[in-house]
Parts: sequence; C-alpha cells; structure tokens
Amino acid sequence: MRPLDIQPIGRELAIKWEGGTESFIPLEKLRRSCPCAGCKGERDVMGNLYKHPARPLGPGAFELARVQVVGGYGIQPVWRDGHATGIYSFDYLERIAGEKGDA
Repeated sequence: MRPLDIQPIGRELAIKWEGGTESFIPLEKLRRSCPCAGCKGERDVMGNLYKHPARPLGPGAFELARVQVVGGYGIQPVWRDGHATGIYSFDYLERIAGEKGDA
C-alpha cells in the first residue's frame, strides 16, 4: 500500500494510506527502527552480521528536520542530529506502524 500523505505532527509521523487508514508512528520508534547499515548492521556473503557498537542517541536524534520521498517506494528521514542514511520502504513503514509495544 502507498501513502497519500506523510507529515510529522508533534512527536509522531502521521501517514494517510491509500486505503483510507491512518498510522501514527512515534518518532523515537521510527528512529530506533532505522534500517541503515550503520544502525542495524550489514551481512557479508556468508551471512555474518557486522554491527557498530550501539551509541547513545541524544535529544536531536528523535527530532525530524525533514522527510524526503525516495522514488515511488519509500522515505528518507533527515534527523536533527544529522543522521540521514536510513531509507524506509512503504512496506517497512506499514510494518513498524503495526507493531505494538515500545520503541
């Protein structure tokens, strides 16, 4: 499903989907779900996961500077702390929005 509109509202990312439903993803949850290699790690051809040590995230880490649409398949949030390498597919956003629990 594709979003019709994506807007940061307060401490959430609001998404209106084609089917008429809406999702509200807390910005902290969105940032902690960042799919980039620096955050989630990356696998080599043998399947071994290589990941940098976790680093503390300051307050700017959970504040959006802007959200850029990437092609017809996703978004790339730009965070106030400068992090901007995560590309979230629309399918991944839907999955994050449907997850229950804390960030």
